[in-house]
Amino acid sequence: MSKSQLESTSFPGEDCKQQMVMDGERDQGSTESNESSPREEIDIAQEILSVIESVARLGDYRRSHKKECYGLVRRMKLLLPFLEEIKDFDGTISDVGIASLSSLKKALVLAKKLLTTCNEGSKIYLVVESEAVMMRFHNVLDKLWKALEAVPFDEFEISDEVKEQVELMKVQLRRAKRRTDTQDIELAMDMMVVLTKKDDRNADRAIIERLAKKLELLSVEDLEIETVAMRNLVKERGNQVTESSQQMIDLLNKFKQIVGMEVTDVLDDPVVPKMLKKSPSLIIPHEFLCPITLEIMTDPVIVASGQTYERESIQKWIGSNHRTCPKTREILAHLSLAPNYALKNLILQWCENNNFELPKKHFPASSDPGTTSEHQEKVSSLVKDLSSSQLEVQRKAVKKIRLLSKENPENRILIANNGGIPPIVQLLSYPDSKILEHAVTALLNLSIDENNKSLITKEGAVPAIIGVLNSGTTEARENSAAALFSLSMLDENKVTIGLSDGIPPLVDLLQNGTVRGKKDAATALFNLSLNNSNKGRAIDAGIVTPLLHLVEDRSLGMVDEALSIFLLLASHPEGRNEIGRLSFIETLVELMKDGTPKNKECATSVLLELGSTNSSFMLAALQFGAYENLVEISKSGTNRAQRKANSLLQLMSKAEHI
Repeated sequence: MSKSQLESTSFPGEDCKQQMVMDGERDQGSTESNESSPREEIDIAQEILSVIESVARLGDYRRSHKKECYGLVRRMKLLLPFLEEIKDFDGTISDVGIASLSSLKKALVLAKKLLTTCNEGSKIYLVVESEAVMMRFHNVLDKLWKALEAVPFDEFEISDEVKEQVELMKVQLRRAKRRTDTQDIELAMDMMVVLTKKDDRNADRAIIERLAKKLELLSVEDLEIETVAMRNLVKERGNQVTESSQQMIDLLNKFKQIVGMEVTDVLDDPVVPKMLKKSPSLIIPHEFLCPITLEIMTDPVIVASGQTYERESIQKWIGSNHRTCPKTREILAHLSLAPNYALKNLILQWCENNNFELPKKHFPASSDPGTTSEHQEKVSSLVKDLSSSQLEVQRKAVKKIRLLSKENPENRILIANNGGIPPIVQLLSYPDSKILEHAVTALLNLSIDENNKSLITKEGAVPAIIGVLNSGTTEARENSAAALFSLSMLDENKVTIGLSDGIPPLVDLLQNGTVRGKKDAATALFNLSLNNSNKGRAIDAGIVTPLLHLVEDRSLGMVDEALSIFLLLASHPEGRNEIGRLSFIETLVELMKDGTPKNKECATSVLLELGSTNSSFMLAALQFGAYENLVEISKSGTNRAQRKANSLLQLMSKAEHI
């Protein structure tokens, strides 16, 4: 999809309202008589068919709501036989029949708008506003169900087979409306961490990279498209940059920094390359354009897959931890770049023939081949010094590698390729506190690279990191917790860390560490508790007590993180027994009354999880005055909190009658 196409894409708003007004005017006109001609009714049926056909052409959907989108499209397609029979009907249709089809059309137009948003809209918006988007899905499903409920099937002489099919669809719609929240809890926690501005955590970079991977915002092209989608979103909101919009823009800029893109004002108009300004009517041959930036290449190079890219663009791609070809997605056998002299000569000849001036590239000093070669030799020398027989040489070398691995993705790859990971892991067994601190922090930095996560684990680093977590300096313990979090992004590493007794020292850090240490420990424990076996280990390690302290002491600013972990533990039988104390239920009710909107949402979610399996929790909450708080949340809370509150009120009503 081109940028120009994206610029014209709008989010559901005034267009939808105008369409509904137009539909309403047609409805009013149709009520002048009690009956309508088959031609008018067939036209509406054809319009509905066109809506469904246009939806079928949308293609893929954003990952965050892919399941809901495909479910909605599937149900819309089930209406095709029904609409075909209406087109073939040649009888007279009453006002009721026309009104029912008009209502169905309005519902399907709303569905199309929503699906278009999930197909072309901002990926970040769809995650940050996930609950609002889910409410729109529920609204569409509700309108579809009501429209189908009003259809006079007998009047249309619909066949029994098609009627049964539509009845089945109505049952599915009713069931889908009642479906509980299926939000990706890991994604929700990641968003909670990166959207806060209170503190830069050791693990933030790893979380941002995981988010970028989940949202598929890892290439320059994807991020440029996302920038346009974000700009369109702000325009739809009247160019008012709300707090929510600013958070989304900030996150987009963080993703750009990871890839190595220049961070610019998202709200500015797209920058038009100078060469296009000079020759607006000139069509550049497609093969002269870099597949990443879609701009004419000045220094084309060939990668292992045989594809050609602009050198600067592909270097940024590789430098952002990618080992695949951006175009073919195949794994690159090597990362060497070969100049494409033949194509470069063709480009220069074409520019000369068409009086076209190539843009001038300003490369940083670090991209100079001599400097790069010198840098590689420096890294290779530092890796050798890690195994020196002199302690001071080792200490200086690991400190420099720690700093280099923090600087950029290229260094992380370079250090690993030069065999730097094994000797760093070996240094974790040294008695020198400074070496331990530098070594574990270097591993934290290196683990940000996806491939390095596996390499570090294979070298047996997990037990050694846990050792530093048990007995290292304050900074070393904090960075050890962050390293375990980063490594635990791989599911197999969650198991390894749990089996290696990594959870008890994390719980200790959660209880006795600095605020920064508590946050690193909480982030790691949340990630590890996504594994069911680790939930039991965390409970056995005494995690409930420090979590309760974090919930009760709001000055630490970790209420939401603690409640998110409680939500995971509440799904475990041992967790429910440990958590379900009267004092904790009372604390939840207090948060529902005077906590922040996010506090209320998290507290309501935990109470719902507890009460779903044990009505005594509901009764206890009622005694502490939860009912009034929940009624208020159901009216004025966040979208997610409102849904949770309504579910809780239903459970409480049942509990009172038991």
